[in-house]
Amino acid sequence: MEGQGEDVRVGANKYRERQPIGTAAQTQDAKDYNEPPAAPLFEPGELSSWSFYRAGIAEFVATFLFLYITVLTVMGVVKSPSKCSTVGIQGIAWAFGGMIFALVYCTAGISGGHINPAVTFGLLLARKLSLTRAIFYMIMQCLGAICGAAVVKSFQQTQYERLGGGANTVSSGYSKSSGLGAEIVGTFVLVYTVFSATDAKRNARDSHVPILAPLPIGFAVFLVHLATIPVTGTGINPARSLGAALIYNKEKAWADHWIFWVGPFIGAALAALYHQIVIRAIPFKSK
Repeated sequence: MEGQGEDVRVGANKYRERQPIGTAAQTQDAKDYNEPPAAPLFEPGELSSWSFYRAGIAEFVATFLFLYITVLTVMGVVKSPSKCSTVGIQGIAWAFGGMIFALVYCTAGISGGHINPAVTFGLLLARKLSLTRAIFYMIMQCLGAICGAAVVKSFQQTQYERLGGGANTVSSGYSKSSGLGAEIVGTFVLVYTVFSATDAKRNARDSHVPILAPLPIGFAVFLVHLATIPVTGTGINPARSLGAALIYNKEKAWADHWIFWVGPFIGAALAALYHQIVIRAIPFKSK
């Protein structure tokens, strides 16, 4: 029986991210700050811990719910001949931003509340989680997105096919380079906000400034959608783009699909480098 109660004795989050998203990033008892050690690329103990798998399940469920709500919202706007009778572009932006706010708040203490492979990639580059955890998260996020879009299609298959299924495409009148640029900058805004909102050093230094991390993250998603919906429909989340494209599965959904992977990963990498090198100046600190 020895070893069976490991997670109970040491806590369900023995193997967790070095810098979680949300309220878990703001619960330091001491205001003095010490730089946490970088996460190892491979942490074998994670694979035998229930906390590792429940984190992946949390990412799956959160991304499932994210796609379900947002794709339905997009379809509702596209369906109406008059945008004045629907929530419109602003409503779509609120649906994406609001769901991210709610889901990050709900899953922050379990998985860190990524719900986006680009966010996971950015945090991996900053060594906030292991490579094994990052890969697991990305797989679960993509599966959740596929299932979320599939459930929407199962409810209204004919309309789903007719209305485009919420798949991301570069809008007519915009070049592929414009679409790629929009995805890079949009994802940069999101991931930069994630880093800033969850910076434990900032919490220790500016403890007099209360901050609820999911709020600025959700608001960033909202603002990016307002700016880039006319250009690409706003991806900034490869799992969201993959789920909608795979279930819709028409040629136009795949024509520019690479943009919705390359753009977000470049944007996330730039945000991670900017935060670590410029904002935190970590490589230049004295030993």
